[in-house]
This record gives sequence, structure tokens and C-alpha cells, in this order.
Amino acid sequence: MDTMNIGGTEVQTTYVFFTWCGMIFLLLLGLFVKSRISLIPGKTQSLFEAIIGGLENFIVDSLGEKGRRYVPLLIGIFLYIFSMNMLGLVPGFDAPTANLNTTVSVALFVFIYYNYLGIKTWGFHYIGHFTGPSKALMPLMFPIEIISHLARPLSMSLRLFGNIFGEEMTLLIFFSFGASIYIGALLGTVPLYFLFLLGKTLQAFILFVLSLIYIKGAIEHAH
Repeated sequence: MDTMNIGGTEVQTTYVFFTWCGMIFLLLLGLFVKSRISLIPGKTQSLFEAIIGGLENFIVDSLGEKGRRYVPLLIGIFLYIFSMNMLGLVPGFDAPTANLNTTVSVALFVFIYYNYLGIKTWGFHYIGHFTGPSKALMPLMFPIEIISHLARPLSMSLRLFGNIFGEEMTLLIFFSFGASIYIGALLGTVPLYFLFLLGKTLQAFILFVLSLIYIKGAIEHAH
């Protein structure tokens, strides 16, 4: 069943199902890695320590020691987007990030969160992040900055959606072409998997970096 009627509105449930599959996978993976933690790291522990440690160092290098409080959130965003992207490479699954509902929800969360941090950190003075460095230019800079900030969730969601949706459609076209010609054409999609694996990882990292940049801009003093 691809849709569900809620209050007279048809709601697509396919991507919701795939999203839950991805979250359950992340939960089970976390429990599995936790069960393998020991004083003498094995291959699994070493792999995840390298990934998490590398991302943590990246965050601390960018935000300083105060950035450690945002490590769980930012790494969580990366792992979530990465997992949702990778589902598209599993036969029978679609990437939830190939649907705007998923990408918009993540982008809106980041938008609301970094503005909340800005207000919490600076109070009323947070408005200084929108007025520019010169009082004379304030009437011009304020509306420009407001539009710029409002465009951030739009650009984040559309960038991720467009790239993942394009990759999903490309794979679908190649599979359809292969099924209608011969099995050898299907083997031609194997190199695409490696290319899309890189692309999906890069897209998750880009959204992670953008979230980091927006948080950094909100908690730092306005220049």
C-alpha cells in the first residue's frame, strides 16, 4: 500500500516505511557495535572509532572545545542522512532522501535549531547577525539577511533531494534497460554502485558540514 487516507488527504507511506527501516537498522547497528566494545578494539570497534573520532575532531577543530556539546547531534545527522541515502542501493528499497518530505524535515530542524541556539546564546543581540557590520547599511542588509537565512532550508532540502532522486532514477533507467535487453547490461550498473556510493556519502557529509557552519555562525559573535 503506497498511500493512506488521513483526514481525507492521501498520504504517501512508502518512504515512511523505508525511513523506519533505516532507523531500525541504525538502532540494531548501534546495539551491535555497543556489544563489541572492549579495551582491546576489534575490527568493528576500530572502524567506528575512526569514523566517529574523525567527525568529532572535525567538529572540534571548527567550533573549538565548546563544539563537543554538538557532536552527538551533528554526527547523528550525518549517520541518519548517510543511512537513508544508502537504502537506495538495496534492491527493493528506495532512498527516503529521494522524497522531499524527508529532506525538508531535516533542513527545517537544522534551521530551527541553529536559530534557537543563536537566541539562547545572544538573546535580543542575536539580531546583530542580520543587520550587517554598518548601521548605515542596516535597512539594506536586514531584509537581505532574512531572505538568505530563509533560503537555507530550501537550498539544503533541494540539493539533497535533487542529487539522491537523480541517482535513483539513473539506476532505475539502467535496470529497466538491462531487463529489456540482456543480463550483461545489468552488470554495467555495478560501476554505478561505486560511483553512487561515493556520491551518497558526499551528500551526507555536505549536509553535515552545512549544519555545522550554520550552528557556528549562530553561536559566534556577529561581525
